[in-house]
Amino acid sequence: MPPPNQQRRDLLADAAIELLVESGVHGVTHRAVDQRAGLPAGTASNYFRSREALLVATAQRVVEQHQADMAAAIAHGPPPAPGMDDRERAIELIAGSLLLAAGPHRSRYLAIFELRLESLRRPALAAAIDELMAAMAAFTGGHHAEAGLAIPPAAVPALLVLYGGALFALTTGPAELVTPEAVRPLAVAIVDGGLASARA
Repeated sequence: MPPPNQQRRDLLADAAIELLVESGVHGVTHRAVDQRAGLPAGTASNYFRSREALLVATAQRVVEQHQADMAAAIAHGPPPAPGMDDRERAIELIAGSLLLAAGPHRSRYLAIFELRLESLRRPALAAAIDELMAAMAAFTGGHHAEAGLAIPPAAVPALLVLYGGALFALTTGPAELVTPEAVRPLAVAIVDGGLASARA
């Protein structure tokens, strides 16, 4: 279990995620986050001195949660079917990730898209998100290795871009359309596009 100060930081960031989805960036203030988290006034400003720091911490929280989901998919997911090659395994993992991200965890990714748009007007936020995305690329390569997938490192940038585009379309569309049947063709396109980019 994380220490109490980390638990409180996570609680504040989770409250900010909810506010981002409901009201956009302008709804994320220290006071609103305190109220949503059910914490005393001034708590958020003690942890995050500026509004920008609060927004950066919120982006970090989403990335941490995404990485935890990816790790759990390897540790607790079903074993690959006999005879399944690396391409098929990658398609299955990405399809499962899209279903989870655009379904139960939809709010997280709507929040990160809001932050990405806001970063166009905030250079410090843009720099922080760029750094997070670079870390995400490195993590993804390690994730493939841990899963025993022979995905070329050169494919990772395209995989992330294609995944992000598919996720944006799914999370901003009707929730009832996020189904295994809708997601699998996207996963195929992501994997095949990523692998093709590595061969180019």
